[in-house]
Amino acid sequence: MTCLMNLIDEDSEINAEPLSPVSCIGVENVERPNKKVFSNGDLYVGDFKAVLPHGKGKYTWSNGMVYEGDWEAGKMIGKGLLLWPSGERYNGDISGGYLHGFGTLTSPDGSVYEGQWRMNIQHGFGRKKYANSDVYEGEWKEGEHEGNGRYFWNNGNKYTGNWKRGKMHGRGVMEWVNGDKYNGCWLNGLRHGSGIYQYADGGYYFGTWTRGLKDGKGVFYPAGSKRPSLKNFCISLGYDNGPKSVLSQCSSLNLEGSTVKKQSVRRSVSEKISVSGVLRSSGRISHKSAESSRHSDSTRESRHHYSSGTFSFDSDGGQSEVQESTAVVYEREYMQGVMIKERVRGYTELPKKAEKKTKHHAKETKKSSCFGIFKGKNSYHLMLNLQLGIRYTVGKITPVPKREVRTADFGHRARITMFFPRRGSQFTPPHKSVDFYWKDYCPMVFRNLREMFKLDAAEYMMSICGDDGLTEISSPGKSGSIFYLSHDDRFVIKTLKKSELKVLLKMLPKYYNHVKEHENTLITKFFGLHQITVHGKRKVRFVVMGNMFCTELRIHRRYDLKGSTHGRCTDKDKIHENTTLKDLDLSYEFQMDKSLQKFFFHQIALDCNFLKSQHIIDYSLLLGLHFRAPEQLNGLLEPPMMPNIESSPAGQDGEVLFPSKGLLLVAHEPSSVSTDPGPHIRGRPLRAFSLGDKEVDVLVPGTGRLQVQLGVNMPAQANQKLSRDEADSVEVELFEVYDVVIYMGIIDILQEYNAKKKAEHACKSVKFDPLLISVVEPELYAQRFINFLKQKVFPEQP
Repeated sequence: MTCLMNLIDEDSEINAEPLSPVSCIGVENVERPNKKVFSNGDLYVGDFKAVLPHGKGKYTWSNGMVYEGDWEAGKMIGKGLLLWPSGERYNGDISGGYLHGFGTLTSPDGSVYEGQWRMNIQHGFGRKKYANSDVYEGEWKEGEHEGNGRYFWNNGNKYTGNWKRGKMHGRGVMEWVNGDKYNGCWLNGLRHGSGIYQYADGGYYFGTWTRGLKDGKGVFYPAGSKRPSLKNFCISLGYDNGPKSVLSQCSSLNLEGSTVKKQSVRRSVSEKISVSGVLRSSGRISHKSAESSRHSDSTRESRHHYSSGTFSFDSDGGQSEVQESTAVVYEREYMQGVMIKERVRGYTELPKKAEKKTKHHAKETKKSSCFGIFKGKNSYHLMLNLQLGIRYTVGKITPVPKREVRTADFGHRARITMFFPRRGSQFTPPHKSVDFYWKDYCPMVFRNLREMFKLDAAEYMMSICGDDGLTEISSPGKSGSIFYLSHDDRFVIKTLKKSELKVLLKMLPKYYNHVKEHENTLITKFFGLHQITVHGKRKVRFVVMGNMFCTELRIHRRYDLKGSTHGRCTDKDKIHENTTLKDLDLSYEFQMDKSLQKFFFHQIALDCNFLKSQHIIDYSLLLGLHFRAPEQLNGLLEPPMMPNIESSPAGQDGEVLFPSKGLLLVAHEPSSVSTDPGPHIRGRPLRAFSLGDKEVDVLVPGTGRLQVQLGVNMPAQANQKLSRDEADSVEVELFEVYDVVIYMGIIDILQEYNAKKKAEHACKSVKFDPLLISVVEPELYAQRFINFLKQKVFPEQP
């Protein structure tokens, strides 16, 4: 829409023809209405002040456009009516020649927008009825749906929740006209994250989705079973904080507001496609596993409900076959829409399982009581203090001219200290937390490290200190540390022991030189080291690190690998979707491109030599795996493209189960991949032997092209070895070979091999093999770590 400012040329010749006198009561120094014809053919009829339109008037352009309304000093300001030659019309507020304020725009195609405007753009709260009778009412930003809003399709479907850039994004509820309902997280118009799918006949599926496809673990409750406990479900998946933590990444809506609909909905035969029939054709399913599939054929979720831009892969065909008195539920695991694992459980088993996990979690919390004082409200104060301190420190150090670090910039004496009283001070703002002292260690060093890692200071502050806050996550280890995750998943903040802070300060000069010399280092990237002292002189120390799993792909498995075998396994009853598994739990071997593997082990050797020189032990390789659908099922069906939510005709239905292709390495094209810097993105793309030693990207179906770097977006093939016992298990994995995308890095590098560790090694060596225990001297630890990765994790190809 063209700006309407300064439409009158004051210097043009004007043929003024006086009209009948019109009284202008209450308008000071305003001429009587006149008719003025401009040299370009425009015509104005109305009130004037001096030679400029002022008051009420009507302006007609030579092209047929008309404005009738308020004028001020030659500009359209106030309320008025605009008519375009095309038939479009606007009635409402105008400021400075722009549509600005509240008004109604009616388009020739019949669509009507009524709401707020800013500079000719829909911005604020408004309601729009589209030409196809779809309706959106809610918040707008720069002409697109953004914020909270409701969308009603003309076929009866409805979405209520959060929007971003015109698409469903965040937390929301989708209700289909057939009675189905989804309550959970969305990303770019697709279900993405945790959610609950409620069927019209009363069935439920609690689980996770990735880009519209079921992905990860979940529980299906058939129609007629007792309504599930949301709290127990959350705990069974490993979300110990309950429903709030399951949907913490999404904006808040009323989760419990949905009611169960008991009526039965009859499905057509064409909708009842059985996944198990496809799975059997692969030829890699054990007899017992296939037998399990027959029992649950009637409850397979496989229909692709596709209506007005919304995907639904969950409509259960034939659920009426399930008896109303059934107490059977199904624990399932999906991979890009393909079900790869299922366990049939009695309903009563789940509460017991959840109760057991709750007791275990309480026991673990009790063990880590050294940080118990910071739980609940105090944890919120701690988070707020952290944000205030980082905002102050980064703001103070950023304007300092850039220079190389000096010896004086290292050590515990190189620090910024500030007192933050609750009422505020000359240098600090008032806040809602408690009084605290803030200490920032080696600010110039970490400022240079952030710039070295290509982190913009403003983005760093917004990520950690923005309005969205930090998310507290449970500790994956035995340290009892508190972990915070930034709202965009880019940064992890961990509490440190006093001994760990001393080790980091001691090794910081060598660490700085190491990461500066080796841009592809796999060692944890540190961005800040801080200390908070609250009332009673309680001190809490923090380190800010990059999140190695900051990716748009779902991490299906997490492993913490030390190369030790003693005690390095996880109790099966304690494993859930977010569990970080250990060495003996790893049942995969990974085959990578020869060049990628060679470069990986070269850097591992450099990093281990550095850690060995600093007398560091107990570090591990944090390994994250994103699995693609098994290659036996690839290429059967092509998913349709996501249509425009506003222009799609209603009633388009299609059926799809999973993405059609596996991973593919292609030559690197800088213009084709996202170049946004991240906390783990640094260095040049890697070269692949299979592509003639060219720099490469990986094509991931449904996601696009990702830049391959060391430890980031690395493609590989995971081979799983099934034991005879596993082959007879109901929980057997249905496939042995997977395409995976790997994310990895070396973590926990702050444990020094000191006198205490030497004593621990001596004690454990009496009972166990000294070569198998975790605590060994640095040189042996490094060698064992590398050998384990070469022999058990990434063996050389024959």
